Amino acid sequence: MSTATSTPIYGTLPARVETTDAANELLRKLSGIHGPLMFHQSGGCCDGSAPMCYPAGEFRVGGADVLLGELFVEGIPEPIKVWISLEQFEYWKHTHITIDSVPGRGGGFSIETPEGMRFIIRSRLFSDQDALTLNEAPVLLGSGVLKVV
Repeated sequence: MSTATSTPIYGTLPARVETTDAANELLRKLSGIHGPLMFHQSGGCCDGSAPMCYPAGEFRVGGADVLLGELFVEGIPEPIKVWISLEQFEYWKHTHITIDSVPGRGGGFSIETPEGMRFIIRSRLFSDQDALTLNEAPVLLGSGVLKVV
């Protein structure tokens, strides 16, 4: 597994999101095709709870969306921001997310679908210490505000 480094805004806090080597391989391919990328962790409905990958800026981040972190993938010059809605963040804030890729059809408008692959999440609970540290730390909202939620 490839650990995502923390964003400068989150300093040395435990990372909330990382990727697998398989996801990194697919991200390098997609970055070569589409340029800079971003993720938005879907909250259900039509897309289930899949991490949706878009060209950076293609998905309009809401003012209450939470930046989980940035993925720094070898071979991709720009970090890949990973966002989640505040409502979903409330459910997932005690959970570390790993973005992986597997063969199959993705949902919605996620750009990996034509490649015959799809992104999925694997998750685990944070350790008690990491959860305590993160619960006291502010997160960056899409509005640009840092807020403890």
